[in-house]
Amino acid sequence: MNRIAVLCLAVSSFVAAQQQMSLLECEESFQKNNLQLLAEQYNINMADADILQAKIWQLPQLSGQVNAYNPKDKKLFDIAHSKGAGVTQLIYMGGKKKNEIAFAKSNKELVQLQFSQLLVDLRSQLRSAYFNLYYEKLKLENTNRQLGYMNELLNAYRVQSAKGNVSLKDAVRLQSIVIQLNHDKLEINKNILDFEQNLKVLTGVSEEIEPIMSEAEAKEALAAQPFGDENELKSKALENNADYQYNLKLIDNSKLYAQWQKSLNVPDLTVGAAWDQAGGTFNNETNLTLGIPLPLWKANQGNVVKANYAIQQNQKNADFQKLTLETKVQSAYKTWKAQYDQLQDVKTTDLQNMELVYNGMLTNFRKGNVTLIEFTDFMDSYRETALQIYDMKNEIMQSAEQLNQLIQTKIFY
Repeated sequence: MNRIAVLCLAVSSFVAAQQQMSLLECEESFQKNNLQLLAEQYNINMADADILQAKIWQLPQLSGQVNAYNPKDKKLFDIAHSKGAGVTQLIYMGGKKKNEIAFAKSNKELVQLQFSQLLVDLRSQLRSAYFNLYYEKLKLENTNRQLGYMNELLNAYRVQSAKGNVSLKDAVRLQSIVIQLNHDKLEINKNILDFEQNLKVLTGVSEEIEPIMSEAEAKEALAAQPFGDENELKSKALENNADYQYNLKLIDNSKLYAQWQKSLNVPDLTVGAAWDQAGGTFNNETNLTLGIPLPLWKANQGNVVKANYAIQQNQKNADFQKLTLETKVQSAYKTWKAQYDQLQDVKTTDLQNMELVYNGMLTNFRKGNVTLIEFTDFMDSYRETALQIYDMKNEIMQSAEQLNQLIQTKIFY
C-alpha cells in the first residue's frame, strides 16, 4: 500500500511539473517575463535620461572679491571698504544645444530599433524551440509505440530461443532494431531536454512546457503560403527589418553628430554682471561683462573630420546590410520553397498507406504470413521514414520562422 502511495505521489509530481501551453501563451509569457528583454528596456530609459541631460545648460557662475591688503591704511582684509561680486552665464552659440538634443533623440531611436531587433530575435528563438519541441515529442511518441511492440516481440523470441524453438540469430536480429530504437529515443530525449531548457529561459516558466497544437492547426501551419514572391519579400524586409533600419538610422545619426561637432567650432558667449564697491572708476560700480574666445583657429576641426568619415562608413555599412538582408531573404525563401515542395510530394494518402502497411505487417507477422527478415527490414525502413517525415515538417516550420525573423511582418496568409 505504501509503495502504491509513493508511486502515485511520484506520478502526480511529474504531471504537476509540466505545464501545457499554446504558442500564443508562450509568447505572452515571454513578453512579461523574459529577463533579457526586460533588461534591454532600461536602455530606452537611459536614452531618455541622455535627452534630459542634453537640454540642461551650464550653471551660472558666481564670483566675489574682497580686499586682502590695504596699502594706504596698512590693514589686512579691509573688507569694509573694498569688496565686489559678479555672476556670469555661458550662452551657447551656433545651435550647439539644439544639435546636441537632436543627436540625443536620434540615439534613443537607435536604442529603440535595437530593442525591436532583440524582441524579434528572441521571439524567433522561442517559436523555433516550440516547434522543435512539438515535433520531437511526436517522434518520441512514435518511437515509444514501436519500442513497446518490439520489446514484447524480443522478449518472446528470447524465451523461444532458450527453448530451442527459434534460432538465436533471429533474436539478435530483433535486438538490433530495439537497440536502434533505444538510441533514437535517447537522442530525442536529449533534444527535448535542450528545447525545454531554452523555453524555460525564454518564457520565465519554471515548469516543463508541454506544447499544445492540434493536428488541424499543424496542418494549417504547414500549408501556409507567403503573401508574395521573392522580390516582394525582399522589399518588405527592407521596409520592416529593424536591424537594417538601424543601419539606415545610423547614417542620419552620424550626420547629426557631425553637425553638432561642427557647431562646437562656433565660439560661445559669456555674459555677466559685476558690482564693485570701491575698485572701479565709481564707488558701488555695476558693470556688464562680456567674454568670447578669439576664433583664431577651429578648435574642434579634428572631430568634425572624423564625424564626416563616420557618415561615409555608415553609408557603406548600410549598403552591405542591404545586400546581406536581400541575400538572406532569397536563401530563406528558396529553402522554404524546396522543403515545402518536398513535403507536398508526400501525399496524405501515402502517409495513411504507410500506417496501414505498418499495422498490416504487425498483424501478418503475428499470423506467420511474413518472414522475420521481411518484417525486420520493413520495421527498420519504417523507423527511418517516420523520423524523416517529422523532420521534414519541422524544417518547413523552421524555414518559415526564419522568413518571419528576416521580414518582420506577417508574410503568411
